Amino acid sequence: MQTVILVIHLLLAIGLIAVILVQRSEGGGLGIGGGNSGGGNFGVMSSRSAANLLTRTTAILAAAFMITSLALALLSNHRAAPTSILDQAPAPAATSDVDKTAPSPAPQQDSGPAAPTR
Repeated sequence: MQTVILVIHLLLAIGLIAVILVQRSEGGGLGIGGGNSGGGNFGVMSSRSAANLLTRTTAILAAAFMITSLALALLSNHRAAPTSILDQAPAPAATSDVDKTAPSPAPQQDSGPAAPTR
């Protein structure tokens, strides 16, 4: 389910980028918005109706993008239960080579005074 929503989300992002790049710049921020100096209308729609269509398409794609963003956030939130550091069990102590369940060896008895060493 999450994979399907993620694929839809990515397609919406690509579509949103494409629609935004196709729109004519109203402010002429980059100076490449161009003008319609030819006077002829070469498209099926006028420039005003095309702008309205692109504006609506942008709004619809943006709303769908936000919905899929929220859906992905909710799905990722329910996927893993939050844990607290305080609720975790302490790490086990390092074990030595001697098995703690085995009885300890009996102490060795002295057989008498030790022989002097030279």
